[in-house]
Amino acid sequence: MNRTDEGLVRDIILGVLGAVVGDAIFTELGLVGVTGINLTSIVVAAIGAILILVVYHAIRGRRAAA
Repeated sequence: MNRTDEGLVRDIILGVLGAVVGDAIFTELGLVGVTGINLTSIVVAAIGAILILVVYHAIRGRRAAA
């Protein structure tokens, strides 16, 4: 996600936050959220992490370009 090879720790923190957000979104939709270490939980966490990282980098990229 980070094309400049900077901010690895920041991306990890955002990924963990994204996993929490992914769980909240899936639970709110009535679907199975993060329930432990299993394939479903990994997929939910990955989707949430990707969403958060994409949004963060889109906002951060606009701010840096301005």
